[in-house]
Amino acid sequence: MQQHTNTAKGRWKLFLVIAICAAPMIASYIAYYVIKPEGRTNYGTILDPREHPMPELHAHLLGDATPVNAGKTTGLEAYRGKWIMLSVDSGDCADACQKKLIDVRQLRLTQGKDMDRIERVWLLADEQAIATSLLREHDGLHVLRADAKALKGWLPATNESEISDHIYLIDPLGNLMMRFPKDANPNLIKKDLTKLLRASAIG
Repeated sequence: MQQHTNTAKGRWKLFLVIAICAAPMIASYIAYYVIKPEGRTNYGTILDPREHPMPELHAHLLGDATPVNAGKTTGLEAYRGKWIMLSVDSGDCADACQKKLIDVRQLRLTQGKDMDRIERVWLLADEQAIATSLLREHDGLHVLRADAKALKGWLPATNESEISDHIYLIDPLGNLMMRFPKDANPNLIKKDLTKLLRASAIG
C-alpha cells in the first residue's frame, strides 16, 4: 500500500514538473494565436509553409540576352541559406513589374550590413523576352523562367489579386513564409524585413 502511495506521489510530482516547464510555451502559444496582443503587428501576411511546400520548378536561369534553352536548369534551392525576396511577372515587365523590381532592390540596400543575407529572385511565368537594359539596371537579380502552372499551384494570392501582384518572402530554410500586399508600401515592407533579420539567427 505504501509503495502504491509513493508511486502515485511520484507521478504527480512528474506531472507537476512537466506542467511547470510547459506553462511558458502554452502561455506564449495562447498569447500569439488566441489573444493576439496589439503589439504584435506585421504588414505582410504570414503564410504556413506546410500548406505551400516548394515545388520542383526546374527553372532556367537567364543572363543578359541568354536564350532560355541555353540557360542552366536550376531551382530556388540554389539560394538556400539566404532570405529570398521573390516576385513573379511576365518577361515584358510592365510598369507595376518594374516598380516591384526597384522596390526589392532598394529594400535590400536599406538593410545595410545585412543586405548580403538577402537574394532577389524574379520568376518569369511566360516566354516573353526580357529587355537587356532591364537586366543591366538590376545587376545581381536572379532571373529564372519557370512553369506558370507550378507557380500558381505554389504561391497563394487573394480573391482580388494574382501572384504577379505580390512580393513574397522565403526564409533561409526554403520555407515560403510571407506575402506582401498588392501595391505594397516599401516602408512597411522594410519594417517587417528589418525585424525578421534582427530576430533570426539563420541566413
